[in-house]
Amino acid sequence: MNKLPSNSRPKSLRRILITGGAGFLGSHLTERLLARGDEVLCADNLFTGSKDNIRSFQTHPRFEFLRHDVTLPLHVEVDEIYNLACPASPVHYQRNPVQTIKTCVHGAINLLDLALRTDAKILQASTSEVYGHPNQHPQVESYWGHTNPIGLRACYDEGKRCAETLFFDYHRQHGVAIKVARIFNTYGPRMHPDDGRVVSNFIVQALRHQPITLFGDGQQTRSFCYVDDLIEGLIALMDGPATVVGPVNLGNPSEFTIAQLAALVIELTGSRSTLTYRPLPSDDPRHRCPDITLAGNTLGWTARVALREGLARTIRYFDTLLAHSDDVRGNHQGA
Repeated sequence: MNKLPSNSRPKSLRRILITGGAGFLGSHLTERLLARGDEVLCADNLFTGSKDNIRSFQTHPRFEFLRHDVTLPLHVEVDEIYNLACPASPVHYQRNPVQTIKTCVHGAINLLDLALRTDAKILQASTSEVYGHPNQHPQVESYWGHTNPIGLRACYDEGKRCAETLFFDYHRQHGVAIKVARIFNTYGPRMHPDDGRVVSNFIVQALRHQPITLFGDGQQTRSFCYVDDLIEGLIALMDGPATVVGPVNLGNPSEFTIAQLAALVIELTGSRSTLTYRPLPSDDPRHRCPDITLAGNTLGWTARVALREGLARTIRYFDTLLAHSDDVRGNHQGA
């Protein structure tokens, strides 16, 4: 058998860059792409990502980790790019709002320039937050949104909106092959326990039998997409017809009030937690639910994992994580 030169790869082997690859979504995407035979370059500055999320891949022959901030240019050779780089929870993206908007905007420019140079296909992980406090429900891709450009959440909302603009302008002006996904609330294993998102908050509080914190009256609604479904959607969009550039909503259209979510978490954990109420944060949308007709018609994709099933899987993950953290804390205190 003739061996390939060390600096060559089979033409069928795709080298894929995932920015934010050590984060919640990025690590699941890495796992899925490695499993199907791709070569993955994971770039992350570890602001919210964690090496623990990618530890099991470190010795994989088709995996490479690069500590890098997307606000700086990146010089690599790749066939596809998934841009997942940006803090996604208000706790994290409001910690340094200027850096958040730089990540969205400068990061998009740098990665689009990379895609242009390497002739790579590039996917932008946008967000349902581009719809803001919606006047249309459920939200369809043709809806332009209703956002506050100077509010506390604007660094993320407007940063992602500007990134979408850049993607479409590079597509129209330079012919870059783009894909834009608008991601709705996603949950599952490897979420950060302190990221401030509602699913992780409720599960951690319930497992610790602490009061579960509801903001507002708890009647605001959300739709929750399990991470496995979301990753399948991202890959379906990237691998789908070239004419389907997006934006495409990816989320679970089943809608629940926050109070219903809290009750279900308490039931599934067997928790003794009670409910406590706090004022609603600034610009927090009253409703958030995707219309996924476009994803179904163009990609054959739909969300399949029901909330009860997905929460049970996520609870098992956090139960193990918190037990390990408590053991480590106990050992340190006993030392």
